[in-house]
Amino acid sequence: MIKLLILTCLLTASFCGAENVIKLNSDPTDPTAPYAIKMINLALSHIDKPYKIQTSYEKYTQSKTNEELKNDGSINVIWEASDKTMEEEFRPIRIGLYKGLLGYRILIINKKNQPKFDNIRTLDELKQLTFGQGRFWADTRILEANQFKVVKVTKYTNIFFMVDGDRFDAFPRGVLEPFSELEKRPQLPDLAVEKNLMIVYRMPFYLFVSKNNVQLAKDLEAGLNSAIKDGSFDKTFYEDPLIQDAIKKADMKNRRIFNIDNPVLSAETPLDRTELWLDPKTLP
Repeated sequence: MIKLLILTCLLTASFCGAENVIKLNSDPTDPTAPYAIKMINLALSHIDKPYKIQTSYEKYTQSKTNEELKNDGSINVIWEASDKTMEEEFRPIRIGLYKGLLGYRILIINKKNQPKFDNIRTLDELKQLTFGQGRFWADTRILEANQFKVVKVTKYTNIFFMVDGDRFDAFPRGVLEPFSELEKRPQLPDLAVEKNLMIVYRMPFYLFVSKNNVQLAKDLEAGLNSAIKDGSFDKTFYEDPLIQDAIKKADMKNRRIFNIDNPVLSAETPLDRTELWLDPKTLP
């Protein structure tokens, strides 16, 4: 009987009161890490199951991160913008941590060109301009699939110098990104955030676990859904200082919106759950 109990403890740690372990890597260069970890803790606070979080602080490449997750190695939860490929390789928790905010794109431009954007009223007019993007970014594929004219650049840092030098008209960025990016580049004082326009497509930012880690996925999903139900998810989202700052500076409510399709979006994306997506027109 004792041997049987010991074996049961080894196979099901929770039965014996032991904590399950969530292994995270908080890359110091990843600005989304503190918020993602905050949301993981929120989810865990809404389930009646003991979990212990272990956090490392390594500068992993994306391929290294994915490898560790796939093998349940030093990481068993990551956070990324989602697409079909990610959801085929890993198990997503289909509750966007940023309420789709990454799909709200505003433009970095050379400030002298603002009048060019002031006159744009239709999507066809917007498509006459040129847009700089990273060569291998998902956003590049999205814009190209919607017939935008895209200049593909290998090095991220070069894109700022190229838009400054009129190599293309604009550099689309998620609303969380451009203001801090420009603050870090005082040597480019002619760059500015365009004042009136916003390109919108669905881009969820999910937690992911390995395909084999079914129970952890269920627990995180249950916790996040419970937080949505009692309002603490939205409270955490809207009270986050970076999100507050971005929403205020971007003036999303007063921008002219151009909706486009996201062809790399999984068919299982919960588009019908309106509570999971930010509506800029309802912002205070």
